[in-house]
Amino acid sequence: MSSVIAQTRFSVLDRSRTREGHTTAEALRDTVTLARELETLGYHRVWVSEHHGVPGVAGSAPTVLAAAVASATRRIRVGTGGVMLPNHQPLVVAEQFGVLESLFPGRIDMGLGRSVGFTDGVRRALGRDKGDAEDFAAQIQELLGWFRGTSSTGVHARPAEGLAVPPFVLAMGEGADIAARAGLPMVIGDLRNREKMRRGIDHYRDRFEPSFWADEPYVVISGTIAVAGTPEEARRLLVPEAWSMAHSRTHGTFPPLPPAERVEALTMSDKERGFYEGGLAGHIAGTQEQVAHELETVLKETGAQEVLVTTSTYDRAALLDSYRGLARIVSA
Repeated sequence: MSSVIAQTRFSVLDRSRTREGHTTAEALRDTVTLARELETLGYHRVWVSEHHGVPGVAGSAPTVLAAAVASATRRIRVGTGGVMLPNHQPLVVAEQFGVLESLFPGRIDMGLGRSVGFTDGVRRALGRDKGDAEDFAAQIQELLGWFRGTSSTGVHARPAEGLAVPPFVLAMGEGADIAARAGLPMVIGDLRNREKMRRGIDHYRDRFEPSFWADEPYVVISGTIAVAGTPEEARRLLVPEAWSMAHSRTHGTFPPLPPAERVEALTMSDKERGFYEGGLAGHIAGTQEQVAHELETVLKETGAQEVLVTTSTYDRAALLDSYRGLARIVSA
């Protein structure tokens, strides 16, 4: 095995994607089941996500789901990728993570993003608007202040105050600069646009200011990785998500994942086909040997300390096989 791969942590973000013919409850239970398997395979973390009003994603309450995942596992770190901080009051987020850390000490991560609802309707339901994302940096500082007990309000966040739950910034848009100035670890993607990703990483490292939370930059790169017996089998793992993305770009809704064979039998418009083919391109996918080679390249280019795998597909058994193949690469 390459020494650069051996020195890298590998983790997973499972977005609790719903599948055609399956319920949202099944999607959530699938996430918990996968977390158990990932723990046995030696992955470093498993994270869950926050989406509201999206037909294709069941995970709307990441701290609740993280509690279920942590309860079902024993060693693997558990966190969020992420809690969308502009959707919530920082005090409430601090309290939620304080409860998680109190129940599962030393295992909880606090991944934070700056998105605010994907549609006007969702934003209205959340009582937020697009402008709330502009205060992301200040919201992070307020949140971290609740843990350190530095709030000037006279209020104390129980049981968060005094706990050290590792915070991570999801580097969307200006996120790299925000993470650097706050002195926090950064999660950046995606692997399909490596030049943009490298620019973000360079910007982060150049401007990083040590903080209470981190002495030096810590980079997590995220993206889709698919491992299978043949390149064709690996590509088929990408098909359901690529089609769902293409559908969302052309119809305005992000649907549950369809089986690969149904997608391959579809007649697509030129516009749909363009988005679909684009959704299949640029990921790390192939045999163990091909994926190992590509991983070594991207890790040398970025110097990342960790890889967060974000693969989604209809066939959960094939997805688990892919994670087993990746684990073999890491442990070879």
